[in-house]
Amino acid sequence: MSYVNTKTTKVDEIIDKRLQGERLTLEDGLALYECNDLIKLGAAAKEITTRLHPENMATFVINRNINYTNVCDTYCRFCAFYRTEKDADAYVLSDDVIFKKIQETVDLGGTEILMQGGTHPGLPFSYYTDLLRKIKSRFDITMHSFSAAEIWKMVEVSGLPLEQVLRELRDAGLDSLPGGGAEILDDRTRMRISRLKESWEKWMEVHHVAQTLGMNTTATMVIGFGESIEERLLHFLRVRDQQDKTGRFTAFISWTFQPDNTNLKGERATAVEYLKNTAISRLMVDNVKNFQASWVTMGPKIGQMALEFGCNDMGSTMIEENVVSAAGAHNRMNTDDLVRVIRDAGRIPAQRDTQYNILKVF
Repeated sequence: MSYVNTKTTKVDEIIDKRLQGERLTLEDGLALYECNDLIKLGAAAKEITTRLHPENMATFVINRNINYTNVCDTYCRFCAFYRTEKDADAYVLSDDVIFKKIQETVDLGGTEILMQGGTHPGLPFSYYTDLLRKIKSRFDITMHSFSAAEIWKMVEVSGLPLEQVLRELRDAGLDSLPGGGAEILDDRTRMRISRLKESWEKWMEVHHVAQTLGMNTTATMVIGFGESIEERLLHFLRVRDQQDKTGRFTAFISWTFQPDNTNLKGERATAVEYLKNTAISRLMVDNVKNFQASWVTMGPKIGQMALEFGCNDMGSTMIEENVVSAAGAHNRMNTDDLVRVIRDAGRIPAQRDTQYNILKVF
């Protein structure tokens, strides 16, 4: 699929503008969303991706998502995972269980631990720094861990400034931050779906401070909450603006709201909606090099198709995942599955690390 410009429509002119290296505006984005030619949008996004990644690789990381606790006092309406401290099935994993999970990951060739939990009001800040030090003394593994909401909970329980919290986490062994909790970076939707969660500015502040301390982070997005197209575009522009400041977002990842077992009812976004949003995000967010496909929520086939709509990365093996699966998404792939899916898409499969350095070409 390659883009051939005929300049017959407003959308063609916008795509041509982007292919010429110009930056798109919010108004340009609105016109792209009004376009029903999914193939045209995908071809343009793929062209941009090919320019950034001419080697025709599609990458993935071998990692495990360890949810160290399910206790959370943020009570997001869209979450089926959280429990209160009083619930019978509330837990905090023991250190030994965490170490066992990490050892299993290392044994499978894993290089990254995505450790996230709820905003637990009863865990002191020292819990996190002590745990990181213990992990780093035992394992040579990248800790890509803790969402912005968890960081703000650490600020709250410790009484320390945000920068000091992040500095101490970094010094204890935190390597990079995942983009969890971004949802939609506009407070109209944020206040409706999660009244107690931080504002979009607070989410961005955590990433800005972490980035100024030398850490890389990722940016994420969840669609399907009933957000407006303008809110989606503001999300793109806010990520793009932050990337202009530091250049430390390694990747952009979007996925779809999973409504099962949550207090926020809704319809799952369609494959077309997901692929269209993916393509437009690649065209709008012009300064983030890597875009990840979300096969975990969309399934392997749609994840594979996302490689034709602006993605160059298939995310991770996700050896363990408990949050979106609690909301009804049960897709699983191991290394062999990912290699086969990537190869079937006409790409060269390659294992990467958290910072997108190539470790192995298959």
